Amino acid sequence: MISRRDLLLSALAADTGTTLVHEHVMVDFIGADKIAPGRYDRDEVFSAAKPKLDAIYKLGCRRMLECTPNFIGRDPLLLRRLSDATGIDLWTNTGLYAAGNYKYLPDFARTETAEQLAKRWILEHARGIDGVKPKFIKIGVNRGPLGELDRKVVRAAALCSKETGLTIAAHTGDGAAALEELEIIASIVPARRFVWVHAQNELDRETHAKVGRAGAWVEFDGINVKSANWHEQCVRAMATRNLLGQTLISQDSGWWHVGEPNGGNYRGYDFIYTEFLPRLNAVWHPRLMVENARSAFGD
Repeated sequence: MISRRDLLLSALAADTGTTLVHEHVMVDFIGADKIAPGRYDRDEVFSAAKPKLDAIYKLGCRRMLECTPNFIGRDPLLLRRLSDATGIDLWTNTGLYAAGNYKYLPDFARTETAEQLAKRWILEHARGIDGVKPKFIKIGVNRGPLGELDRKVVRAAALCSKETGLTIAAHTGDGAAALEELEIIASIVPARRFVWVHAQNELDRETHAKVGRAGAWVEFDGINVKSANWHEQCVRAMATRNLLGQTLISQDSGWWHVGEPNGGNYRGYDFIYTEFLPRLNAVWHPRLMVENARSAFGD
């Protein structure tokens, strides 16, 4: 088993360090109709997040994709401040989240067309959000078969990707929904622009393989002490099918909750480094934590 010291050295040897492709700093689940500025103290969140980010910087992390969408607590200014303080490049996103039975969709998303939504996101990419440029598209859909609003958000993401070149990271309810997303997205942009987020929730490994063989990315996130065995099986199954090159891993950790005392249970980001990667073939580490992330999302 590779030692933590050797893992650290191999991570730091990579020219860009490692990337966590799906994590969160802060979330606010009050709903799109109630979310508003001033519901939290940015200094308080900063103080909670910084030591957790400092810990993974020491383990070789140099980039983290912060996957909190608009209307669920996205805060690019907070991320920029944390990036400056920790040395970790924290990416924010554009897009909207239709999962959760549409609780987090603003009213305009229900009435505008996919083309109109895409124009909003393209404008965010061009102008930046509070001066911070989003570097990927984050959407969410419910379980399949997808509803009309789900399909509209997916189509809007594909249209935005066509214009901007951004990759689409899609919170996805199940494998049936992933296959529908793949069909919509691949009709507009190359399948490699699609990341199936939460693929571990689909138990059928052949569905994982089907999406990977189509050229899309299969992301096993939510890695923690309780799920590590299943996540390990998922990664090994992809490797057995010669699809390790289409596999992404992350923890879906963090989660400073607005409205809960002291942000609730804010989980750290180091488990994947200290406990999960040592379970895997050390030769796979650069592929999973450096090369695939760069191939999926760019630099």
